[in-house]
Amino acid sequence: MKIEKETPEFALINQYFKQLTTPRQDVVLGVGDDAALLQVAEDNLLVVSVDTLVSGVHFFEDVAADALGHKALAVNLSDMAAMGAEPSWATLALTLPEVDEKWIAGFCRGFAGLANRFNVSLVGGDTTRGPLSITVQIHGVVAQHQVMRRDGAQVGDDIYVTGTLGDAAQGLKLLQSAQALTAGQQTMIDRLERPQPRVEAGLALRHLAHSAIDLSDGLLADLGHILTQSGVGATLQLDQLPLSAELRAVMGDDKDWSRIVSAGDDYELCLTLPVACREAVAGVARQLSLPISRVGCIEADPGLRCFDQQGEPWHPPQLGFDHFSTS
Repeated sequence: MKIEKETPEFALINQYFKQLTTPRQDVVLGVGDDAALLQVAEDNLLVVSVDTLVSGVHFFEDVAADALGHKALAVNLSDMAAMGAEPSWATLALTLPEVDEKWIAGFCRGFAGLANRFNVSLVGGDTTRGPLSITVQIHGVVAQHQVMRRDGAQVGDDIYVTGTLGDAAQGLKLLQSAQALTAGQQTMIDRLERPQPRVEAGLALRHLAHSAIDLSDGLLADLGHILTQSGVGATLQLDQLPLSAELRAVMGDDKDWSRIVSAGDDYELCLTLPVACREAVAGVARQLSLPISRVGCIEADPGLRCFDQQGEPWHPPQLGFDHFSTS
């Protein structure tokens, strides 16, 4: 049987997605076959994570295509950062309501920007018709003795947070208000739509940290996972939480701590490290030009205790974002 021309699906793959297969020596076979062939060194662990973004749940329908391409990969890179893994390969399952080549080109442009920055090669995936949703599976590698996990926090550890918290939550609030935006407000929307995965920080601290997690569902909920899996408790000092100048300007003196520590989409790292590592952490922060703030400590007593700037106990109305919450 003679095939006159490639199908529309494979035409899209060849025109847009094959270009995302950046050259890597460990990619034996990438996009274009039934499966990818990847070479993993014997002394490394394979790290695998997957995230799905659904229209109307994780993003507004009118979000820019390049921002969506960026975020689809960024949220997965954040998982690699939390494990201390070097991101290496990704697969993409893209469900589209229709073939819009301008949208696809923009999506690939946003995806490629991050993929090239972190040397990630797209090695396979699937395209199909239906309501817009994007699933990315990412693979990375890390030496077994350097991997960061949630279950390693130790009593006496300092708790650190990279970057700043609460900007994405404020950005979402601004988008929902549909008001005219200032430059500072647009910065917070960019934090929501174009999060910056802290891969460099994860790689720099993986040989020092006892535990780590990325902040996707809010600091309280995600730190809570570390405490539960490590069998420890913690004290958190709210006045030490890192806030951007833009968020401080919006909030003034009346800070909504619940929104800062319970809303999702920060995609920063929360790590616990021994007290002896304070100078090393400060050095990494200077090297990366990235705030890495000490916000609390790990304790033996179970539970998470929060204190405000007056030293008074503060009790959050909720812990964090939950996809299946009925409230």
